[in-house]
Amino acid sequence: MKVAIITANTDIYRERKENESGEIIRDMVTEAGLEIVFMRALPTDRKVLSTVMQRMVDNHMTDMILVTGGSGCGPQDCTPEATRDVIDREVPGIGEAMRTHTMQLTKRSMLNRSIAGIRQDVLIVNLPGKAQAAREALHFLMPELVHAVKVIKGDI
Repeated sequence: MKVAIITANTDIYRERKENESGEIIRDMVTEAGLEIVFMRALPTDRKVLSTVMQRMVDNHMTDMILVTGGSGCGPQDCTPEATRDVIDREVPGIGEAMRTHTMQLTKRSMLNRSIAGIRQDVLIVNLPGKAQAAREALHFLMPELVHAVKVIKGDI
């Protein structure tokens, strides 16, 4: 299974900060035995994010896109909107389950606006931008995400 990892953070894109959440996601994806075909930090820009996701799907580059960051309540946060711009169908249970799980750790999880959806036969999932939150969310979601991709592809 091919996975793309996008970090939506302008400071990381400009190399002003380390890509901690992207690196954690990379390690977890690799440990799960999945193939990383793309990993980049991009500016927190709705058009840039949606264009990259759309091109990756339309060019059959990946089976799943994991986007970390840009899903909070800050003025620049636009990852959910960029994701909605490209998906054909939303999968609301993924974001709901992630928030329910992480609310047990911190009430601030309620401020996360992450969504998930399907474009063609690719699953796109927004994850939190903070490294520990991304780790916790992906650890909880990973088995179901892998299963979801198999269902979307018609393998199950």
